[in-house]
Amino acid sequence: MITSPWGSLSTIRVRLTAALAAALLPVLILGAIQSSMAFRREGEIVRQNLAASAERSAATARARIEAADILLETLAPASVGLQCAQRLAEVTQRIPGYSNLIRFDRRGRVACAAHDVPSDPARAERPWFQQLAEGDNLVVTRDPGAVYGREPVLLAAVRSTDPKVGFDGALVAVISLQSLAPRLADRSLPDEAEVALADGQGDYMNLTDREAFPALPRDWRARADAKGSVVWYAEDRRGQRRVYSAAPLVGDDLYVILSARSQGLFSWARLNPLTGLLFPILAFVLALLAVLVVTERVVIRWIAYLQRIAALYARGRLTVRPVQAEQAPPEIRDLAETLEQMADAIVGRDATLRDNLAQKDALMREIHHRVKNNLQVISSLLNMQQRALTDPAARAAMSDTRQRITALALIYRALYQGPDLKKVDLRPFLEELTAQLISAEALHGALVKTEMHVDALVIDPDRLAPLALFAVEAITNAQKHAFAGRGGTLTVTFKVRGDEAELDISDDGQSSNDVLTASGVGRTLMTAFARQLRGRTELVRNETGGVTVRLVFPTPGLENTVKPEDQSGNQAAA
Repeated sequence: MITSPWGSLSTIRVRLTAALAAALLPVLILGAIQSSMAFRREGEIVRQNLAASAERSAATARARIEAADILLETLAPASVGLQCAQRLAEVTQRIPGYSNLIRFDRRGRVACAAHDVPSDPARAERPWFQQLAEGDNLVVTRDPGAVYGREPVLLAAVRSTDPKVGFDGALVAVISLQSLAPRLADRSLPDEAEVALADGQGDYMNLTDREAFPALPRDWRARADAKGSVVWYAEDRRGQRRVYSAAPLVGDDLYVILSARSQGLFSWARLNPLTGLLFPILAFVLALLAVLVVTERVVIRWIAYLQRIAALYARGRLTVRPVQAEQAPPEIRDLAETLEQMADAIVGRDATLRDNLAQKDALMREIHHRVKNNLQVISSLLNMQQRALTDPAARAAMSDTRQRITALALIYRALYQGPDLKKVDLRPFLEELTAQLISAEALHGALVKTEMHVDALVIDPDRLAPLALFAVEAITNAQKHAFAGRGGTLTVTFKVRGDEAELDISDDGQSSNDVLTASGVGRTLMTAFARQLRGRTELVRNETGGVTVRLVFPTPGLENTVKPEDQSGNQAAA
């Protein structure tokens, strides 16, 4: 029976696929581990680059502030005079990052400036101005006490002195916080990086994308001051996971915050297909497909072909030859040759068996023919002996014996003349047996007509013999008691009713009631024959007033039927 190639876990396809999958699984796992390590390594690189960028940005900002100190000290002697404002304006134009350059006197008043300066009457009392007055050479502050620009700015102030009076005011550089923040175009920054500036309290003062910066963690400032920079992971306002880095920009008052997108393993694998899981998975799938294709082309299709050939052999078509197997691998060709040799051997064996069966059939027919001839010889001898007897009882007994032998001879003739030595068609046999018994007495008595109603049934000789002898006894009794001197009609009826068969032999004579209760030799023989058939016999009065002899027995061929649930052995295994 040809079933689905994938219908069972024990098929070659499934087993080879499972074996290859198990063999390649370590490669796939190794590829996944390597991809995970590469992902972590790249994530660590992103963290390091981000921390380095934050520290580098802080260092750049501090360098700009130090450069402002040098610039202011350089400009100090030249910032007094009629062209002070013009010179300071030229410097702001040539050096980017400075929003304004201002010269204050010792009372905090504006001496000159590159651009407009907001009014601040209390400037001389501001902390940063007081620090310069007390002797600090450089003061950097984010809170000058007045608004010095349209955007957040940082003031870098240097102390100006006069040998005669000492403290002589300050020279201030107004630096835009935006100029201190790192540029997004910087190639050292990771992709999709964002920049922000925050004060020491964690409030953002300047940022490139507000949605990318959530509230800062509690300990970020302490860690940044202790280590120079700090890196952490958090979700932005959109719910996307990002990596953040912070570094102090100006003391503990200003910090630069950098942010980059933190990719998950699968999103990273999608963005890095060739260096991620694609190669291991692709190799895994291609190897499986290659094995399946090779298995199908080299093994499976030839096995299926030989399976079809074997199915044809099972149906008896032994002349078919697996000629297509000549294109198969050597192992398959050897198997095909074996099947072909097996078919040839079966054909030769079948021919021998048919010859032997034909010889056996001929011998059995000859044996049946000779047995029939011998029984006819015995019947002829008994007939000669019967004519020599003068005692009527002896003549009747001899006639009964001769009729029984004739019935047996008729069985053997039906066997060797029929198409099957083991089966006999019951209908013609009963017709011929009845005709012989009636014709044998037709010359010595009144005319007896016969009516036959026989169902078709093929029966074996073992059951036919007691059935035929039972019919002989019943017909003989009817001739003796019902038709003697008057004739009549003999009706022979055989019906198959399911699991039981019934043979009725009826006459229309006027037999006495003694016939129904008699226990002679004929009645004894009929009872014995019924027992041989595992049946029962009845003797009853029929509707015409005559007697009906009935034999009921299991229908041949049905009494030995095995129920499906009782099957065992080879029958069940088939």
